[in-house]
Amino acid sequence: MGKRVMESISECLIQCTREQKNIVTCTAVKAAMSSISSFVYVLLFLELLAGSTCVVHGLQSHPRNTLKDYASAAEFEASDGPKLLGNKKLPWKNLEYLDLRSNLLQGPVPAPSSNMRVFLISNNKFIGEIPRLICNTSTIEILDLSNNSLSGTIPECIGNFSKSLRVLDLRKNRFHGTIPETFPKGNNLTTLNFNGNELVGSVPRSLLNCANLQVLDLGNNKMKDTFPHWLGTLRELQVLILRSNKFYGHLRDYEADYYFSKLRILDLSNNNFTGSLPAMFFKNMKAMTDIGEAADENKSKYMGETYYEDSVTLIIKRQEVKLMKILTIFTTIDLSKNSFHGEIPELMGKLHSLRLLNLSQNILSGNIPSSLGDLTDLESLDLSSNVLDGVIPRELTRLTFLAVLNLSRNKLEGRIPEGNQFATFSSDSYGGNLGLCGFPLSKNCSNDEPPQSSSVLEDDSESEIGFGWKVVLMGYVCGTVFGMILGYILLSTGNPQWIMGIVDGKNHRKVRRQNKKLEGRRN
Repeated sequence: MGKRVMESISECLIQCTREQKNIVTCTAVKAAMSSISSFVYVLLFLELLAGSTCVVHGLQSHPRNTLKDYASAAEFEASDGPKLLGNKKLPWKNLEYLDLRSNLLQGPVPAPSSNMRVFLISNNKFIGEIPRLICNTSTIEILDLSNNSLSGTIPECIGNFSKSLRVLDLRKNRFHGTIPETFPKGNNLTTLNFNGNELVGSVPRSLLNCANLQVLDLGNNKMKDTFPHWLGTLRELQVLILRSNKFYGHLRDYEADYYFSKLRILDLSNNNFTGSLPAMFFKNMKAMTDIGEAADENKSKYMGETYYEDSVTLIIKRQEVKLMKILTIFTTIDLSKNSFHGEIPELMGKLHSLRLLNLSQNILSGNIPSSLGDLTDLESLDLSSNVLDGVIPRELTRLTFLAVLNLSRNKLEGRIPEGNQFATFSSDSYGGNLGLCGFPLSKNCSNDEPPQSSSVLEDDSESEIGFGWKVVLMGYVCGTVFGMILGYILLSTGNPQWIMGIVDGKNHRKVRRQNKKLEGRRN
C-alpha cells in the first residue's frame, strides 16, 4: 500500500491512497453532523486529482444544500436529491472505477468517461434511457445499472460496444422491447442479467457467441419463446433463470453429453412448459451429479468478479429469498408452476449434489421415485400440488439435511415414514392427501400397516448427527447452503414466523412423543 493522503473539506473527510504513480483510490467519509452530501466533496476533490486515475467508493447521499458554484461537477436541488450531468459524459477523463451504489442519486444516467472500466450505479433513483453515448465507451468491463427506474429500449450497441465487457446487469428497471441481437463473436461476457423488466420476444440467438457466459438471468419479464435448448452448447453456463415469463413447449433429450454439463442453477418456474420431464435432459447435468474433490475445493468460493458478485432470487416455502452471493457448490432445480406431466424420472436421483428441488404445481403423476433418497445433500424438496400417488418411500428418511418438505395436495396414501428429518415436519407437509396416516397427522394408521421407520437413526435418538435447527438458523451447520439461507433470512428480518414455527413445532412434537412414551410405560 502506498503513501496515504488525507484531505479535509469542511466537515467531510476524504481519504486517498496512492496505489501507483498515477492511480489514487479515494474514499469519502461523511461526518456525522454534515448536511452536505459527501458525494459533493468527492466530485470536487476529483477536480484536484484530474491528472490521476481515481477510484471512488463508500458514498452516502443526504443532500440539503445546493452548490451552484460547482455546477460543472454536479447539480443539486434542496429537496429532490443530487443529480449528475444528465446524459452527458462524466468530465473526468482518467476516471476508471466509479461506485455510486445504494445512494439517493436521481435524474438521467451520465455516460461513463472514455477510460471507464467499472461503472456501478445500482440501487439509486436514476430515470430515463441508457445514454447512447455509452456506445462510445470501449473499455467498460463491468456495467451495473440495476435497481433503478430506467426505461426505454435497450440500445442496439449494448452487446458489442466494449470487447472487454464481462458483466452487464440491467435487472429491476423498466426496459421494454426485445433484447438486441448484437452479441458478437469473441465477446467476454460472463454475466448477463435482465431480470425484472418488461422485455418481450425471444432469447437472442447471438448469445451463442458468448462462449464464456456463466450466468444468464432473464426472469420476470414478458418473453415468449420455446425453451432455448441451444444454450446447452455454452459450456461455461452455470446459472439459467427463465422464471415468470411466457416460455412454452417441451423440454427434450440431448444426445451430446456436454449439453448443460456445468449447469448448477436451473429455474424455469411460472411459465407455460408442457410435456414430460425427459430423463436425458437431467443426466447431462454433471455439475449436479458429481461429488468429488472439485466440489471440496470450491466450497468457500462465490461467483462473480472482483468488484461485482452474482446474486439470485429463489422461492423457498412459497417466499422469495434473495441470495446476495452464489456459492459455487449451490445447486437447485425449480420447474414449479408449469404443466409438466408424466412421472418423475428415476434418473433425478443421480443428481447427488442437488440442494433444492421444486417440482410443485404441475400435473406429475405416478409414484415418488425411491431414488430421491440418494440425494443426500438435498435440503428442500417440494412436490406439492401434483397428482402423485402410492406411498411415501422410506428411502427419503435418508435425507438427513432435509429442512423443508412439502408433499401436500397429491394422492399419496399409507403410513408416513418415521425417523430422522421426518420427525421435524408438520402436518402441513402432507395436507390434502386423504390416504395418508400416522404422525404428524391426526389420522391413525390401522394395525396392518407397519411403520416405515428408518434403521439408520431412531427418531428420539440424542445423537448429534441429526439436523440441529438452533445451529442451522444461524447458518453454521456443517456449512450447509440452506443453513446459510436461513441465517441470512433470520438476520435480515429479525424473527421470521415460518422459521421459528419449524423450531417450535419440533420442540412441541418431541415433548408430545415423550409424553406418549410415559403413558405407555404407566399402562
